[in-house]
Amino acid sequence: MGKRLHENLTSQYIASANRLQPKKARRKIVAYVESYDDVFFWRSVLQDFETERFCFEVMLPSRTTLGKGKKTTLMNQLGKGLGEYMIACVDADYDWLMQGRTEVSKYICECPYVMHTYAYAIENYECYAPSLHATCVMSTLNDKVLVDFEQFMTEYSLIIWPLFVWNIWAYRYGHYKEFPMGNFCDIVSFHNINPRNTESTLDKVRRRVNKCMGWLQRTFPEGRKTYPLLRDELLRLGIQPEMCYMYMHGHTLFENVVMTLLMPVCNILRREREREINELAVHETQKQNELSSYRHSQMPVDVMLRKSTGFKSSPQYQLLKADIMRLTAEVGLAK
Repeated sequence: MGKRLHENLTSQYIASANRLQPKKARRKIVAYVESYDDVFFWRSVLQDFETERFCFEVMLPSRTTLGKGKKTTLMNQLGKGLGEYMIACVDADYDWLMQGRTEVSKYICECPYVMHTYAYAIENYECYAPSLHATCVMSTLNDKVLVDFEQFMTEYSLIIWPLFVWNIWAYRYGHYKEFPMGNFCDIVSFHNINPRNTESTLDKVRRRVNKCMGWLQRTFPEGRKTYPLLRDELLRLGIQPEMCYMYMHGHTLFENVVMTLLMPVCNILRREREREINELAVHETQKQNELSSYRHSQMPVDVMLRKSTGFKSSPQYQLLKADIMRLTAEVGLAK
């Protein structure tokens, strides 16, 4: 009985349940997400669209199994029941950029009840460059600027952009086994950086990208015609080369680019703050008390990244916001 009820859960079922509530009760829209890690992100997004008339409830796609992921969220029985009152919220991955070339991509691009990130994943939003300085301040309680994060991420994006297009090309034209995403991620990652000389790290990434570009051009000569067409299509979709990092593999961006950059920056900022305390303290007791208070007030930078909401000013979020507003307007619940 429980299984049959679960399989018959649809937008219409939830709409009927809403009608059984008192007239003044808020109507509920159920939003299914891919994993536990996604619950907080989508709650922070969807709550901005709630009114006194309706609310969202964010949950995993199954209460009877531990199944997670995009396919579980979209391509099972639940996918057939999506509607105004039951939506799916997923990472775009490469599926939006594939523009309907695969089954999942076609579903994401065409179904109005699938809200996707437009950026590759939630991690890309958490690494939105204009919010990185604030993240460092929250983590270290030191507002000094050591690195212009926006400029760095712009330069980084322009370096990896040509290779990123090749990676999309490989997936579009069936050559992903020869140039898989993992290879692309290895080339554009870096595992150490001097915050006072970031250009040297960018130069190393540039050399690796150029070397791989040469190999791809020799290996796939047919790309001479199809590569420019794909690049122009991505530009028409609104993909800005200087924001290419928003569309690369999210976990790689988080762990092997942004965290690699932020960790040494935050370490320097913490040492500077502690040095100030050492110099300004009148006596040993005051110094130890101030140091203890400061260390207890700090937060790990990765935790601050996860909590960042600075992405809400990003162009990718504006596309997502427009989709959510269309959904609420469709059911007569627009703010």
